Amino acid sequence: MPAQLPTGEPAPADGTLPSEALTGLGSRPFGVYVHVPFCATRCGYCDFNTYTADELGSSASFGSWLDGLRAELELGARVLSAEGARVPAAQTVFVGGGTPSLLGAGRLGEVLDAIRDTFGLADAAEVTTESNPESTSPEFFAAIRDFGYNRVSLGMQSAAEHVLRVLERRHTPGRAVAAAREARAAGFEHVNLDLIYGTPGETDDDLRRSLDAVLSTGVDHVSAYALIVEDGTAMARKVRRGELPMPDDDVLADRYELIDRTLAEVGLSWYEVSNWARDDAAACRHNLGYWQGGDWWGAGPGAHSHVGGVRWWNVKHPARYAALLAEGNSPAAGRERLSAEDQRIERIMLELRVARGLPVAALDESGVLAAKQAVTDGLLDREALTAGRCVLTDRGRLLADGVVQRLVA
Repeated sequence: MPAQLPTGEPAPADGTLPSEALTGLGSRPFGVYVHVPFCATRCGYCDFNTYTADELGSSASFGSWLDGLRAELELGARVLSAEGARVPAAQTVFVGGGTPSLLGAGRLGEVLDAIRDTFGLADAAEVTTESNPESTSPEFFAAIRDFGYNRVSLGMQSAAEHVLRVLERRHTPGRAVAAAREARAAGFEHVNLDLIYGTPGETDDDLRRSLDAVLSTGVDHVSAYALIVEDGTAMARKVRRGELPMPDDDVLADRYELIDRTLAEVGLSWYEVSNWARDDAAACRHNLGYWQGGDWWGAGPGAHSHVGGVRWWNVKHPARYAALLAEGNSPAAGRERLSAEDQRIERIMLELRVARGLPVAALDESGVLAAKQAVTDGLLDREALTAGRCVLTDRGRLLADGVVQRLVA
């Protein structure tokens, strides 16, 4: 069995990190994640830390969130410069949510200015914002491009109207395609479209039409995620009442193979189990930082951070988040310190999902034996293992979580 991950501990009010966490800071990839907790409506499948205007009332606003964000970034710069450490410039920035585009281009520009003023931006930094197609326009893309964003990720989910209805997405089927084209016309070389597959009622033809729509835009990156029915969501309640069927695992596997085959035919290669890119330059460097053991400061309500084997997470509600920072305190709700064994297990869990795979040296003796058996079972590539790396086969990608369990058991 894998080692049990540590339980959380209280986070200090000033956000101070253990001195050992700052060792090697800057030698690992470093990014900044910003969580925007606002959405116009709540989608039925979503369990992210997001809030509609009706849910928040007068307790929080774009302005109070932005004030809190500036204060947290200033706190982050102080924490990471403790004991003479040098604050690393952000190599990547990812503004996610929620719906960052609801902020408007001007506020997104202020977000990036706040990061520049605190952490700084490395040369050739990758700067991404997620956007909902319905809250974008040609003018929006042109403005955020001028502010310094150079990558856009658009939530498309599906080109089939009935699938969007089941997901309770509010955008029209063609709007995501139009938004991707507008982003490219505004000068964005790197544009991602997100798909969800396996929604109840979706057919193979629906997915094919969605893929055709994606490819018609010329985007250089596609993310595709199997629908997961999360406890506590509106969709979970419908499944429990028998109004919707649970996604079928065999159908999900077939759909994944269809996606992979279709994207490969036009030169989009998988570099992580759920992500395909035109080339290395198109791959999301920010997410690669997560998957390959980097450090990041996560700012915003509910955001998670990791530096030097210490992980912490912020309070979730935007009003509480803003209030703590206004009082001069850290918004962290708790944290945990990962032991060397915890970090080794997480490395296996994450790096195995990436196309370049995991060094065999990261495995213990039983893990090496399990890897050899996984080769026999067609889950890991034989030549790669001989060369010292664990690389998933096509079949292994369909069973990636199970392969991880074998390697850490």
